[in-house]
Amino acid sequence: MGGRVHKSVINAEVNLLFYFLSLFLAFFSRKIFLDNLSADFIGLTGTLGNILGYLNLAELGIGSCVSFFLYKPIQAGDRIKIGQILSVLGYLYRCIGFAMLGAGVVLSLFFPLMFGGEKLGMPIIYFTFYSFLGSSLISYFINYRQILLQADQKNYLVAVYFQSAGLVKTAVQIFLAYRYHNLYVWVAIEFMFGVFACIVLNRKIDKEYPWLRTDKASGRRLLSRYPEILANTRQIFIHKIKDFVLSKSDELFIFAFVSLKMVAYYGNYIMITSKITLLFTSVLDSVNAGVGNLVAEGRKDNMMKVFWELMTIRHFVAGVLCFSIYYGMEPFISLWLGDKFILDHDILLMLVIYIYMINSRGVVDIFNHSHGLYADVWSAWAELAINITITIVGGWMYGITGILAGKIVSVFAIVIFWKPYYLFTAGLKLPVTQYWNGAVRYYVVFGAAFAAGTVLEQFIPINPYEGYIQWIGYSVTCLAIFLAVEITGLLLFAKGARDCIGRIKVFKK
Repeated sequence: MGGRVHKSVINAEVNLLFYFLSLFLAFFSRKIFLDNLSADFIGLTGTLGNILGYLNLAELGIGSCVSFFLYKPIQAGDRIKIGQILSVLGYLYRCIGFAMLGAGVVLSLFFPLMFGGEKLGMPIIYFTFYSFLGSSLISYFINYRQILLQADQKNYLVAVYFQSAGLVKTAVQIFLAYRYHNLYVWVAIEFMFGVFACIVLNRKIDKEYPWLRTDKASGRRLLSRYPEILANTRQIFIHKIKDFVLSKSDELFIFAFVSLKMVAYYGNYIMITSKITLLFTSVLDSVNAGVGNLVAEGRKDNMMKVFWELMTIRHFVAGVLCFSIYYGMEPFISLWLGDKFILDHDILLMLVIYIYMINSRGVVDIFNHSHGLYADVWSAWAELAINITITIVGGWMYGITGILAGKIVSVFAIVIFWKPYYLFTAGLKLPVTQYWNGAVRYYVVFGAAFAAGTVLEQFIPINPYEGYIQWIGYSVTCLAIFLAVEITGLLLFAKGARDCIGRIKVFKK
């Protein structure tokens, strides 16, 4: 247990360090890029990134599946089996890489139809797309071994190299964008630093695991020894497709139903929420591999204790995240970029609802993965069908609000209700009423804290639109009100809250 906690803390500390280093740079760079490269170009990069994400669908499931099968050989120190599993991964990734290259070339033939009306011009669109595509292919052909670092709870090494390269890359792009206003230079720097980070990380893997031997050529033969990898991948693949559509397709639907410029406007909101959410996930996702080891031990009493501790943390942070976004987003956008970049308030409200649902679900997802529960592929298809249907109809009728409605309804039906039932009945072998007896308390406490903050916010004598100092004072005051109610409610009513306090004391020691 100590080893799991120690590695989780190291991963969390490194992720937090780079989070704060990149946070200021991200907001500063966004302003520079919008002013010097145009909103249309920033919207283009977001749209092409999402198109490339669809090409990456071929991978979805393999990486997660392989990391699951690496847990036991890592614990047993079976270096031969680790090398064999990674050889299988290398072979599969090579096949995916060639498939992505072919699909990318074919897709690019239709760009004149997709982007023919844009004033940026086709040369920069093609240059940007193929640069992004090349960066992705490097991960498949060269950088596939980094999955071992993740499974071995050494993901902090990945963060160090990729985040360091990302910080330097952004700084260089800021300087060149401000100095030359050249779109081609910006894209070239994006590609060059992606290549550099992959090469340096692979050298670190060689030093970290000097005994590691992989052979892509033998991966095809070795695949017959691990048929369960493909079997589990097929199941995970469907779930990952669904997750991708829900989380990555916003810009594409907005481009289709609204405009390319609105992709950039909405992208400002998503950048803020993703950066704040990253602070959340940087810490809590560090325990994923540790939970897998905990489930493998089979001690249900300890397992459930950790489950409710993590539930407390997830719901608490999700509540803080959503309350802060709801009351701080619009004045910050106004101060940062200007009032013209503020979207309709209904969009912010629905975005906050979705963020709470998607971030509080994490514990159930982690335990489902640790139990290998992916056989419910019907639920992924159902969630995907609900989302796409409502998104298309809602997007056509109501724009961004309708697109977010599709995400909320699909998550509510499957994630909130079905996934906990599946975990408790098929994995934990416990009555699902035990889950709802604890989970309902978190929702009630959050609702009470949000309502109290909403009522008392009206009496705060600070205008957050007047300046950054006023915005900070207003935000801190609002959050203090929310925290007072939220923390009190959790300690009084939530399962695992007091155990969580004890765990934090242990971490401090």
